[in-house]
Amino acid sequence: MEQKYTVDARGEQCPIPVVKTKKVLDGIQGDAEITVLVDNETAVQNLTRMGKHAGAEVLSEKKSDQEFQVIIRVKDQKPSETQEETVECIPDVRGDFVIAVDTAIMGRGNDELGKVLMKGFLFAVTQLEKLPKTMLFYNGGATLTTEGSDSLEDLKSLEAQGVEIKTCGTCLNYYGLTDKLQVGEVTNMYDIVETLAKAAKVVKP
Repeated sequence: MEQKYTVDARGEQCPIPVVKTKKVLDGIQGDAEITVLVDNETAVQNLTRMGKHAGAEVLSEKKSDQEFQVIIRVKDQKPSETQEETVECIPDVRGDFVIAVDTAIMGRGNDELGKVLMKGFLFAVTQLEKLPKTMLFYNGGATLTTEGSDSLEDLKSLEAQGVEIKTCGTCLNYYGLTDKLQVGEVTNMYDIVETLAKAAKVVKP
């Protein structure tokens, strides 16, 4: 049976949330789920790194401006597995680059394959050592941030770690998705152009 734990680290600065969570993780045996509550993006970033380093599945979500939830799921955990690890506290893992997504599919050829590739691409972004500063979604890419998207979990995780998720309002309106946005905020073409112009690097899948 999966054990469930909750760590309330709201009001705590790094490395305290990581230390508290690691203490629970070190004592777990078997399958478990740890829900960590924090109030800053840096804590989410460091908890995510710690969880992944321990071989756990990590999910995170921004509940409000100062409320974040990180869920760490471990399988067949042994108490000794993480005891020798050093607690890391990295200030910010966002880089000065922007990812611009203008379609729900990746590449040309088969659209079904393109959807699979795009889902894989967005998941791969969550695994980067340096996360993007901003992700822009426009035209067909707007469907990826709305209800029914297979990538919402990954995008919510990125948002919780401080990545700005912005979707073109005109595009949402065109596709009839204005009320279906599930992650991030609505933006306009002026902001999109300014964001792209200021970026040190722009990546397009």
